Amino acid sequence: MSDPRYQIDVSVVTRYLKEQSDPENGRFAFAYTITVQNNGSTRAKLMSRHWLITNGDGEVEEVRGDGVVGQQPTLDPGKSHTYSSGAVITTRVGTMQGSYEMLSEDGKRFDAQIAPFRLAVPGALH
Repeated sequence: MSDPRYQIDVSVVTRYLKEQSDPENGRFAFAYTITVQNNGSTRAKLMSRHWLITNGDGEVEEVRGDGVVGQQPTLDPGKSHTYSSGAVITTRVGTMQGSYEMLSEDGKRFDAQIAPFRLAVPGALH
């Protein structure tokens, strides 16, 4: 069971970017807005991100980097951080999932899991 002091929850909202997409050339652009919520009892800093982006053909792109959109936000207990970013895939439907490496104020490093979420052109799924 995970330690309740280190409880980070992640929620995601996605949006298809028609104006930045070129379906005839296999380019499907999506924006996503993520809220990282500290539901634990200790302050934690988001140090890095790790994404697995999978297109509809099962091809996986792995992305790692420091922070999120150039920031490494520190979240007090009960506080959240929201940001928007984007991804481009080569199919009408895909998924993203991953984790954030967090550093608590007591020096413990832990991962906040990001459950798989769907990237889909409207109408691509019934």
